[in-house]
Amino acid sequence: MKLHIQNETSRLRAVILGTAKSNGPTPKPEDCYDPKSKQHVLAGTYPKEEDMIAEMEAVSAVLKKYDVTVYRPEVLEDYNQIFARDISFVIEDKIIIANILPDRKREVEATEYVWSTIEKKNRIILPDECHVEGGDVMLWNDYIFIGTYSGQDYPDYITARTNVQAVKAIQNLFPHKKVKAFELRKSNTDPKENALHLDCCFQPIGKDKAIIHKNGFLVEEEYQWLVDYFGKDNVFEISKDEMYDMNSNIFSISEDVIISEQNFTRLNKWLRKKGFTVEVVPYSEIAKQEGLLRCSTLPLIRD
Repeated sequence: MKLHIQNETSRLRAVILGTAKSNGPTPKPEDCYDPKSKQHVLAGTYPKEEDMIAEMEAVSAVLKKYDVTVYRPEVLEDYNQIFARDISFVIEDKIIIANILPDRKREVEATEYVWSTIEKKNRIILPDECHVEGGDVMLWNDYIFIGTYSGQDYPDYITARTNVQAVKAIQNLFPHKKVKAFELRKSNTDPKENALHLDCCFQPIGKDKAIIHKNGFLVEEEYQWLVDYFGKDNVFEISKDEMYDMNSNIFSISEDVIISEQNFTRLNKWLRKKGFTVEVVPYSEIAKQEGLLRCSTLPLIRD
């Protein structure tokens, strides 16, 4: 397979979509990787497997409607494999296998049948000290935007997934790109104060627009840089509650077509007003695990 990804919105041709099949039992609160999942475990509202399967099949149907080739992970018994973007991501013609939380190593093996068809020199595994997940890595033509956290208390945050060493490694791999890092707000306990990944508080859409949540950024100047770069009129600002519901974590099939959650009323109205075709799906159960449409898709080929 010849990979090709230059940005977030060019016409999609091939993608890995995670799976909710054999998702395993509801985790114990102490085993949750993020505060939102833990909140739902404690409240007794953690999503049921059959509901999540139905939501993911709705996304698969939309992708196939647009003639996108859809790959799914091999199903591992009693294992959460929903968030395909966490475990690997594509930059240009290379796939980078993420150094992920140790408990999730088997997820990588479940997509091996796809990435083993990629030329070996284009399969990159970063050094052990580089921590990175795909939700923090965003291509935008000349730029690679990366969400990170550089505080000395990085090891204390299970929600801090991408470190400065990974940012430097990606810059070294792609010296012709402008790598721009953004410090994200982290919380192990409050999902409304936690930007788990960059795509939880920001995402470019179309040719020149973006969705953004100011409080997800620790440094106001970095947030302001994005607003200035896209232009205030091209930016859709989301509230803390909308960030919690994952409004920035939609997914582009092309510059004109976006898959969005059916309950994102304010966002979907704005998108349609701006000329986008919005394909709505139910995804609120999966959102309970602090991830949404971008998190559960791994684009392999775009035009």
